Amino acid sequence: MAVKDAVAARFSAICRQRGIRYNELAVCAGVTPSTVYSMMDPKRRNVSITTIKILCDGLEISLEEFFSGPEFADLEQEIR
Repeated sequence: MAVKDAVAARFSAICRQRGIRYNELAVCAGVTPSTVYSMMDPKRRNVSITTIKILCDGLEISLEEFFSGPEFADLEQEIR
């Protein structure tokens, strides 16, 4: 799994666990729903660390907690 896909999967898992939708995540973080939906789009290849931090702030979790998810355990090589 690529890093961007792992990020999207982690946010998806957290939203599922908390019973919130992507629109609610956007509201909590103070971003537009399109920001969240574009991050979840498999065709998009990049997501900024700033966006990740803002969404984590909205969820009241640290970056450390976010990146400790199992999605990041076995990432594939990004350099090809």
